[in-house]
Amino acid sequence: MKHLFIVNPVAGKQKPEEKIKLIHESADRVPGGLSGGFEIYVTRAPMDAVEKIRSTAANGEELRVYACGGDGTLNECVNGAAGLKNVAVTHFPCGTGNDFIKMFGDDKSRFFDLSELASGEVRPIDLISCNGRYSINICSMGLDARVGTDVHKYSGLPLLGGPAGYVASLAVNFVKGVSQPMTVTTEGLTCGPKLNLVCICNGRFYGGGFNPTNDARPDDGLLDVLIVSGVNRPTLLRAITAYASGRYRDFPQYITFVRTTHVEVETPTPQVINQDGEAEFSTRAVFDVVPGGVNFLFPRNMAFFDGK
Repeated sequence: MKHLFIVNPVAGKQKPEEKIKLIHESADRVPGGLSGGFEIYVTRAPMDAVEKIRSTAANGEELRVYACGGDGTLNECVNGAAGLKNVAVTHFPCGTGNDFIKMFGDDKSRFFDLSELASGEVRPIDLISCNGRYSINICSMGLDARVGTDVHKYSGLPLLGGPAGYVASLAVNFVKGVSQPMTVTTEGLTCGPKLNLVCICNGRFYGGGFNPTNDARPDDGLLDVLIVSGVNRPTLLRAITAYASGRYRDFPQYITFVRTTHVEVETPTPQVINQDGEAEFSTRAVFDVVPGGVNFLFPRNMAFFDGK
């Protein structure tokens, strides 16, 4: 067995050398060490990790991949590991969001312990396929995707770092408009022609704290889909607060919930598609669940699975 640590040099607040030092120190604390040895790979460009994982796995040897970054790094590693039977991926977080593992409640802290991961168990979990890319957590289009994409324009400005960047992005997009031309088709249901947003969930948290559903599972072969419509500027705060806290059932006039395996979204002009926090642009997005699409390495005996 080989262990491959994928380090995103720009994720989180740690410098690359600090992340590498953390990996070495953590590996030294694993009882018996990491069998078969390990390699640390620092990515050089977006999606660079995909080719590295595939080339390393090509000899058929069992490979465990540790995403050392945030949700974007995990997304890259998942795209490299998807469909490979000899590869299991996990998250050894070094980023700021780490939204996917929030689904596991108090057990999420166990992902920060390399000993827990090294002695963990591999489970196949579902993925979302969209326009040739896989996501493990949440995809979305509409207002939230626009805000999340534009935040990078403002977070680097003086006095607008961190959460203030999201506030600035929300304010700008609020002025631009809280809905847009968009049609969603799923399960014989068509919603449109103007919507606020559509969210496709395999996980439960995204955007640094939004929790649109408490019911999504990454191992049930289904997607939890929330379609938000009819929200205008005066009602935005109330509706989005409910949406962000998983209270979609309280606002059926705004939020439609569907559990499905297939979703299609069409827009007249190219719009941003949020895929685990990564941005793609298209006028058409087709989302499909991929049951058991990737092997994932979990700490053993997690309460989340015991309660299934």
